[in-house]
Amino acid sequence: MPTDIPHQPGARLVVPQVEAEDLVDLNLDETLEGDLQAVADEVASGYRTQTVPEMGFSDMPQPSGEPEARVDLESALVEAEHQMEDLLRREADLMDHQRRLAADFNNFRNRAQRDIALAVEQAERKILLEMLPVLDNFERGLGATYQDVEIFRAGIELIRKQFLEALRRLNVEQLPLQVGDPFDALNAEALTTFSDPSLPDGAVAAIYEQGFNLKGQLLRAARVVVNRVQEPERP
Repeated sequence: MPTDIPHQPGARLVVPQVEAEDLVDLNLDETLEGDLQAVADEVASGYRTQTVPEMGFSDMPQPSGEPEARVDLESALVEAEHQMEDLLRREADLMDHQRRLAADFNNFRNRAQRDIALAVEQAERKILLEMLPVLDNFERGLGATYQDVEIFRAGIELIRKQFLEALRRLNVEQLPLQVGDPFDALNAEALTTFSDPSLPDGAVAAIYEQGFNLKGQLLRAARVVVNRVQEPERP
């Protein structure tokens, strides 16, 4: 008789051990008596099949991850499209800002050029307006009659003072240089040398052109003659 064998979950079908007398001889050499169906039923009755154990949800085969991967890929694609749209929008904003800056700089440059040209024009007008009265006095001096040279010289001196005053209003001042002052290479240019025993060696012997400062800076150096005292020859 077949023996009951306990089964475990996941166990395979086990063929039970049967006694020798329970075995059915299926030798085809011998003539089978009876119905073949009855023989098959007899053989099958000697075996016991085991039931398939119940399986939980965790033991059941899970579907493949391809649908989830496809969902993740679609989400990543949508996110990438949103990021690209955001980058394109930022690029458009930056390009618009750059064009505005370029236009503002171009307007500033044109305005600065106009302001510089206007400032130069106003400076020229100011200089000319300061010089024209001096020219008017020269015209009057040329049309006047003088009894002697001293009167003519006095008129020229007045025009000179007027011209110096006009230069002062333009922040131009004459260098305080006189004959006998020590030669200063920073504010004067030596044209030649001259020997005058009455002047010290290295002093200014004559002034050909006066020097001028503009707002404290050297505008033009004076052009002078420098005195050189010759030492007496030794016997």
